[in-house]
Amino acid sequence: MMNQPMPTDLSGIKIHFAETMSGFASLGGNSFSEGFEAGRAAGLSLALHVDVDIDDLQAFLANRQHEGRLSGYIEGPLVGGRAQVESGVFMLLPDTADREHKLMIYRVYCRNIGGELFTLAGQKEVQHHAGFDLWHDTTTLHTNLFHGHITPEAAPQAELLASGLLSLGVGDFIGVLRTIRATDAEGTGSLAGLAAFGEFFAGSLWQVYGPALPPRPREAPRPYPRGTLQGVTGASVSHHPFSTGDGLGLALTRFQRGGSDDVVLIIHGLTTSSDMFIMPEHTNLVQYLLDAGYPDVFTLDHRGSNRFPYNLLRDAANLDDLALYDHPAAIATLRKLIGPGKRIHVIAHCVGALTFGMSLFAGQVGGIRSAILNSIALTARVPAYSRFKLGVGPFLCDWVLGVEYLNPRWRHQPAWSAGKLLAMGVDLFHHECDSSACHMLSFMWGAGKPALFKHENMAPETHARLGDLFGGINVNYYRHVLKMVKANHDAVKFTAGHPRYAALPDNYFAQAANMTTPLLLTTGQENGVFADSNIICHQRLERIVPGRHQLHVFPSYGHQDIFMGKQVAADIFPRLLQFLQSHSHD
Repeated sequence: MMNQPMPTDLSGIKIHFAETMSGFASLGGNSFSEGFEAGRAAGLSLALHVDVDIDDLQAFLANRQHEGRLSGYIEGPLVGGRAQVESGVFMLLPDTADREHKLMIYRVYCRNIGGELFTLAGQKEVQHHAGFDLWHDTTTLHTNLFHGHITPEAAPQAELLASGLLSLGVGDFIGVLRTIRATDAEGTGSLAGLAAFGEFFAGSLWQVYGPALPPRPREAPRPYPRGTLQGVTGASVSHHPFSTGDGLGLALTRFQRGGSDDVVLIIHGLTTSSDMFIMPEHTNLVQYLLDAGYPDVFTLDHRGSNRFPYNLLRDAANLDDLALYDHPAAIATLRKLIGPGKRIHVIAHCVGALTFGMSLFAGQVGGIRSAILNSIALTARVPAYSRFKLGVGPFLCDWVLGVEYLNPRWRHQPAWSAGKLLAMGVDLFHHECDSSACHMLSFMWGAGKPALFKHENMAPETHARLGDLFGGINVNYYRHVLKMVKANHDAVKFTAGHPRYAALPDNYFAQAANMTTPLLLTTGQENGVFADSNIICHQRLERIVPGRHQLHVFPSYGHQDIFMGKQVAADIFPRLLQFLQSHSHD
């Protein structure tokens, strides 16, 4: 951010320019790129024609949001031809929680000639990744379209009408330059105003794309004890160890305020633990469910939990192990604890969702009343960079570095090691924050800076304890995910024909038509780990069993922030609760 004092003669200077962006969007909760491609194939063009007005340049530069007004119209078949802008907001490169990530935000509230209301919400992602990406970033608008006038606060709960990409061509950009005007209070052109606006714009871009040294990673003070239960109040807590068929000790944790015929089991992803659902820095999922009328909530720590040492061993562990051993044993233990006749609902995340879905579709667990699977269910799709890492990462770890696992805390080890050197190398490519644990998690999972979440969605306390909330990972799991990616993105068995896994199908979609448990598949629209896996999974399931399962895409969310973000109690949990309630009670 440019904090230099602005000359007083900028007060009252107005900035005006016009901009036209066009592209394609398609119906449904698609990712932006998928929406663009599907919209282009279907001929669903969409264009945004706006005038941008900044009424007081000095106030604009002083305000961290750098806000202006939008007027004009949107047009295309999705809005019935043309919809006039009734009000609109433009934000030019406001600061975000990332040092090297800025946005250009467009939000317009429109009405077409038939009286239908629409909201177009778009943003340009200004963040340097590789090569000369400045032009693409500053001319590509990631666009969501909603029915009705939807505020930013209501957007995560709203159903997307369409998603896609709009862009500014070279000719359009020249058109923007021709329309830029800076005028003083008397309407006279102001060269000083034009220069100050240009300096702000160029300086902001230099912060993102100019050369810079990485920040010095620091060990953040621990804001909460590891494994704290401070986040859940008004409930008795009990721990219930159990064993799997292949001889591992796992555990369920029960949070109870009373009896209920509807019991909820929550399952974490790989290298996290139950801690991600009981975080004290914001209203967490366990507390939310207890307060919302579900007085009997369990969390599972499976073999992928960082509460256990199993991830830190170099062995042949794969995802079939969780589907065959962990989830059936957990459900059997749960049933013994709650007694007969109770309805079990499952909320699962990441690899916990993938493997529970595998177990459910393979018939290894049954009698589940409903399940919410976040980020990935039975379809594995990853960004291109992630696919590359899945291919080379295990080889490098096993045969070059000689490490048994990847660890987000390596940078802060007291002695030199191959892992610490790797973490220092990763830090060289991540300037977005000063947390080495955050940098390593982006290296370990997905694509992006950061990959797991959007920084602005996370509380500072959460960001400070990433090294506690995430643990190490045995890279053999990567091999199984890659096998799924290569198998037309289907969830498939790691080794077909292996006698140990004879009870599991080679392809977990095989029994999709017979699986009657209703699913809600959820994902963040900006998921940098499993991309649009759940969107594609829902499309496949719709072709097999139309109408049985639901999909919800949360705009402005990524992968992990769906459960760990600071505003999830307002943005995410009400939609999960709605689904639970629709399948609770007889």
